[in-house]
Amino acid sequence: MAEAFDTLGMLYQNLQDAGCDAQTVQACMALAEAGNASGMLGLLLKHRATLWQAVRAEQKKVDCLDYLIYTLKKGAENPKQGI
Repeated sequence: MAEAFDTLGMLYQNLQDAGCDAQTVQACMALAEAGNASGMLGLLLKHRATLWQAVRAEQKKVDCLDYLIYTLKKGAENPKQGI
């Protein structure tokens, strides 16, 4: 783990914790060392959008399961209707 005074080490750890792939981590580190915050921001926003897309896809799966559970419970309460 990076020390509090090790800014680049903390950045590296944060990028890994955020799920960035090796290529993104390497690019962000190079941009940080060059002082190019705007370039790094672009990469981070792209990664963030990818993460949100994955979250939405997983949420859709949860919603489908919730509907199935609801339907099964409703069928258990009223066996004549079934699924």
